[in-house]
This record gives sequence, C-alpha cells and structure tokens, in this order.
Amino acid sequence: MFLRLSAFYLFYFAAVGVYVIFFPKALQMAGYDSLQIGTLLSAAPLMRFFAPFLFLKHLKLDDRTFLGALALMSLAVLLFWPALPYFWALMGANLLFGAAMSVALPFVETRALESLSKKIYGRSRLFGSIGFIAIALWLGKVLQTPQDALRYLIATIWLTAASGALIVLADRAHAHTDKKEEGRPFDLLSHWPLWGAFFLMQVSFGGFYNFFTIYETAHGISLETTSWLWSFGVICEIVMFYFQGPLLHKNLMTLLKVTVFATSIRWALLWLFPDSLPMTFAAQSLHALSFALYHTTAITLLHALYRRKALAQQFFLGISYGLGGFAGALLAGKLYGENLFLYESAIALVAFGSLLFEKRGASPTKIG
Repeated sequence: MFLRLSAFYLFYFAAVGVYVIFFPKALQMAGYDSLQIGTLLSAAPLMRFFAPFLFLKHLKLDDRTFLGALALMSLAVLLFWPALPYFWALMGANLLFGAAMSVALPFVETRALESLSKKIYGRSRLFGSIGFIAIALWLGKVLQTPQDALRYLIATIWLTAASGALIVLADRAHAHTDKKEEGRPFDLLSHWPLWGAFFLMQVSFGGFYNFFTIYETAHGISLETTSWLWSFGVICEIVMFYFQGPLLHKNLMTLLKVTVFATSIRWALLWLFPDSLPMTFAAQSLHALSFALYHTTAITLLHALYRRKALAQQFFLGISYGLGGFAGALLAGKLYGENLFLYESAIALVAFGSLLFEKRGASPTKIG
C-alpha cells in the first residue's frame, strides 16, 4: 500500500505542478488575456468550495465515488485539448476537472491515514513534493507551446488515475466511507475573525498561484529560472514540515499570526524587487512559513477548537483554498500589473488584522 499511495502522491502533485506553474503560461501563449486567465483558473477552486456541501447531505466518499472522480478527471483533462481555443468550452472542462480533483485527494489522504502509521505517512506524502519539483524543473526546460503543457498535464493525470485505481483494487477487502461525526451544530460565526483570515489569506495567494510565472518572466527572469524559484519554495516547505514539530508546542494563535504577517512581507518583497533574483529567492524562502507552517497551524488550531473535527477541516479547505482561491484568481486577473503583489500584501495584512479580533485561542497542541 505504501508504494501505491506514494505513486499517487507523486503523479497527483506533478499534475498540480503542471496546472499551477505552466498552465497559466500556456493560456497566455494561446492568446488569453490576464482577466480571462484568472477567470479560467478560478473554476477549480470554486468546485472545491461547493464539494463539502454535497458530501454533507447527498454523497458518500466511498470507493465508487472515488473511481468515478478518477474517470471524470481523466475525461476532463482530455477535453482541454480541443477546448483550448474556446473560452467557454475550456471553462466547462475546468469545472469538471476541479470537481473531480476536489474528491480525489481527500479520499487518498483518508486512506493513507488509515493504512499507514503517521511516520510512514509522512514519507509517503514526501513523494508529492518530489513530483512537483521534478515536473517544475523538467517542463521549465522543454515547454515551447501550449500543447506541450497539455501533453504533460494529460499524462500526469492519467498516471494519477491509474495509481488511484490501484489503491482501491489493492484494498477491496475493506469498505471505506466518509463517516459523519456526531456533535453540536457546526458554528462558523463563533470564530468569524479566524474564518475571515483563512479566506483572505488564500485570496492573497491568487496572484502567486496564477500569475507568478507570468510576472517573473515579464521582469526578465527566464522560465527555467522561474521553475527553480517554484522548486526552491517547495524545498523550504519540505524542510519546515520536517522540523516544525517543536514550534507547534507554542501558542497556536500567535503562531498563526506570525505566518500570516510573514505572508504580507513575502508579497511586498515581490512587489519591491520584481527583477532581483536574490530578493525573489528570499521571498520564496518564506513559503516555509506562509504555506507549510501556516497550513499545519491552522489545521491543528481547528482540531482544538471544534468538536466536529473532520467537518472543520472540510470547511477549512472549502472556505480558504476553495472560495478564497476562487476569489483570489478572479481578483488577480483583474489587478494583474506592476502593483499586483502590493495589493496581495495588503490583503494578507488585512487577514492578519482579522486575527487580532479572534479572542479565543487554543493551548499548545502536540502532534503525534
């Protein structure tokens, strides 16, 4: 099971690398403007926001749903090829793709945590970072046309689907479903500053996820070097994931504030020094705080605050990476220009300000 899970992570995050790093550039090469690119790339986060609501009442996250999502994902990515010249056709393919992707990873994460010890799980999850870095470095050298990006996206998605199917087939003896947690009604309003910060934090990432490659190459940094910048951020992320344990014994709310404020500094550096390679690498080093430590701290804090813990995690993904990612992509498409990361820095700073209104924190929590 370790090998099958590791293969899934490898191919899934390689596909994410193609989609996040190179698909925006491919769309630009195909003739789309910044607003159209932002709109197209908002489709997948939008589906991620709606997915948790469907699974609350109408669907079960079981083997059949997962295999259906893999099939839909494989079909949707294939539709990208004929749809590329047509905005609305490509939007439709992106919506299908986002819906399928929103199911695939949560299912495999659940299966991994059931099947592997926490120590072994971390080693398996590491293959995702390897896949992301490998595709970033390789495709940064060979990308010439929009069709190049599509070929690699199709290949990595199909390999993801194949490895995902093997996970299910290898474990047919066990029935796996998404179990509801009992408890008092789920309440977002009692911690509205926290949820507001989660939303705004991801909105601030819209410029980075959707336009960082375009922004850097427009300021004279080559596509290959930009790939190294992406990879460096992921390396910093890996290092933080490995060493962050002792930090999580501190006050979690304070730690969350530090990571959000560091994100504002990160975007400010990209705005102030857009053509400085050393400063851009310095900004990317903050990915260790603004993604790795932020993500773990947020999840751990929600685990301490909410009785319905799995539902809290679902809404964290939906409100931040889903709704926040959707709004961030649209906003970045509209605001793209020399001051894009100034605006993103201001949004992250507002997220930090929102956290100042959150009165109820959590005591230091140890991760097993």
